[in-house]
Amino acid sequence: MAPPTPPILSGHDDSVIADVCKTYNLTPSEFAQLRDRAVAAKATSYSPYSKFRVGAVLLSNGKVNTTTGERTTTEEETYTPGANVENASYPVTTCAERVAFGRAITEGHRGFRAVAVATDISPPASPCGMCRQFIREFCELSMPILMFDKDENFSVLRLEDLLPLSFGPDQMGVESA
Repeated sequence: MAPPTPPILSGHDDSVIADVCKTYNLTPSEFAQLRDRAVAAKATSYSPYSKFRVGAVLLSNGKVNTTTGERTTTEEETYTPGANVENASYPVTTCAERVAFGRAITEGHRGFRAVAVATDISPPASPCGMCRQFIREFCELSMPILMFDKDENFSVLRLEDLLPLSFGPDQMGVESA
């Protein structure tokens, strides 16, 4: 039996957005930035084969010193974009979420608070299974993933809802990156 489909929420209804922000500890400005930047990232997609453009953006407020490993929390939020990059050999294709996380991690960003994904279809598309596992490596299970459709309507789920019974760094005795 398939899990229930999350509701599609209006991306143009301020009261809906306010409720989502309260539930997921985001400000309306952060929500708008996540939506707008995910949509903008989609425009940088390299998808000549499938024509399926995906943009993603990460919201974080932490850094790690890549030399010492010391972690700090910053007052300023950082938004890291990514877009899917296809390859003629399909398995070599890299999804937008993994592009964004790869960039963020190598730039020292940590303390991820939210992920947003935007596509050109409706209903909104969720991260693929490989991306869900990749996100799990770096994020708390309670982190929200906002999924925007072609009209900027959206669904939102926590990572634990998208990847139940997940396997992560904690099962290996390692603290999450």
